[in-house]
Amino acid sequence: MNTNTLIKELQFKAIRSSGAGGQHVNKTCSKIELTFDLENSLALSTNEKELLKEKLASKLTKKNQLILFCEETRSQHKNKELAIKRFLRLLKTNLIKPKKRRPTKPSRASILKNTNKNKRNSLKKILRKKPDF
Repeated sequence: MNTNTLIKELQFKAIRSSGAGGQHVNKTCSKIELTFDLENSLALSTNEKELLKEKLASKLTKKNQLILFCEETRSQHKNKELAIKRFLRLLKTNLIKPKKRRPTKPSRASILKNTNKNKRNSLKKILRKKPDF
């Protein structure tokens, strides 16, 4: 995954931000919409594309485009930087392949330890009962 070519493939659109208004709200477009075309990306290999399609299935559109919004600050440039950082973090976390789980059996020592613990607990509870005369 090459981050420089990924950033070049991104498309940005400035939109008017939602929320409480003021004198400045109807004039500036500070909200950023980041779109990334996963299908036609040259920076990702086919294996990476398939992995991202599986993991980001709920966030992708029907055309396999990823859309992110950022409207945290009033500055369009800061919102653009934040959107890029969020996008790269999202890709890095979702490109990690999970390790396959190897089924294991509990060791003999741990089995003995658990049975001894259970016996002690049952004895403790037996001793709490009222004695039978």
